Amino acid sequence: MTPRQKRMVLVGLILAGVAGAVFLALTAFQKNLLYFYTPSQVTSGEAPKDYTFRVGGLVVKGSVKRSEGVTVRFDVTDGVATVPVVFTGILPDLFREGQGIISIGKLNGQGVFEASEVLAKHDENYMPPEVGDALKKSGQLPPEAYKDYQK
Repeated sequence: MTPRQKRMVLVGLILAGVAGAVFLALTAFQKNLLYFYTPSQVTSGEAPKDYTFRVGGLVVKGSVKRSEGVTVRFDVTDGVATVPVVFTGILPDLFREGQGIISIGKLNGQGVFEASEVLAKHDENYMPPEVGDALKKSGQLPPEAYKDYQK
């Protein structure tokens, strides 16, 4: 082999190695993404089945039901649609009815969101823009509370 051919093989191997590393990095990144869906999107079928994602909205008043142990069932709404959620674990101190929350988990076969984590909002001004839009359209969020999310 000539020196030129040796350099070309070396450059080809380096490019193949870089392409392989980029592929592995993008694959790992894709598996760790957590998409956010509103209850309307979940009930309309836009949310993936058997894939972890986030759903957020307000906890429906009167929907919190505690069963044996630390299992809690409640409904989350964006003012248009409602998604039933079941969570086994200790809820955050700020969790209550009428409170905005974000749950991380998966949908089961019956349309119930099985949460592995529940996050309660820590500030009355924070709300994901998608949930704020849906609550504003349904009239459940007063305009003064929505001022930060106007587009």
